Amino acid sequence: MWEPTLYGRYADQRSRPFFELVARIGAQDPRTVVDLGCGTGELTVQLAHRWPDADLTGVDSSPEMLAKAPAGARFELLDARAWKPAEPVDVIVSNALLQWIPEHRDLLTRWVAEDLAPGGWLAFQVPGNFDFPSHVLIRDLCQSAAWRDDLGDLVRHAPVGDPVEYLDLLANCAVDAWETTYVHLLQGEDAVLTWVRATALRPMLARLTPDRQAEFLADAARLLGEAYPRRAYGTPFPFRRIFVVARKES
Repeated sequence: MWEPTLYGRYADQRSRPFFELVARIGAQDPRTVVDLGCGTGELTVQLAHRWPDADLTGVDSSPEMLAKAPAGARFELLDARAWKPAEPVDVIVSNALLQWIPEHRDLLTRWVAEDLAPGGWLAFQVPGNFDFPSHVLIRDLCQSAAWRDDLGDLVRHAPVGDPVEYLDLLANCAVDAWETTYVHLLQGEDAVLTWVRATALRPMLARLTPDRQAEFLADAARLLGEAYPRRAYGTPFPFRRIFVVARKES
């Protein structure tokens, strides 16, 4: 279950990649725009400012997230894997979703082949930090003697590709692929734990009882606190992201 309030605690840092992704989409006057994995929809409605005449739809599988959606777009409660437009659309945006979908490479090729109009644009970004301490330490913790029976099967080592892999995958399009490592300056106690609790730790916490959740979070807080020490000015948190913008041939 997603927690919109917790996820939104670092909204400015989480939204920056979205705006940098969308800025590279060259669509001038699209008729239809879809945001797959739109979350609370706060960023979806920003697309209405970019393309005010477009028919704009946000799609997400979390009722908790969509309950927070603002006015300014149409929203659908649906898994992105089940999304199928009545006719091909002009722009597909997917921000920080595909890392949760193991078969997303097949999904991307289907979207381009079947669901994107000729000359249309596909733009997505995914976290690329699965080899960073924030994820390595959590994987090790889940596979430790204390937690492997409960959580060992939830470990994900490399759920996304690198920019070159996506360039190869979408080679029949004009592709712009790149990566950026942000250094987010987080504030507050156990700042990195708070960040990953809203995302990477969600499957683990959903499986544990409240008492076990507290134990797991205490273990995670200790490890993350050592890896990301808090400074007087905050906690620096390096975060790599992978971006792809592809234009289908007309």
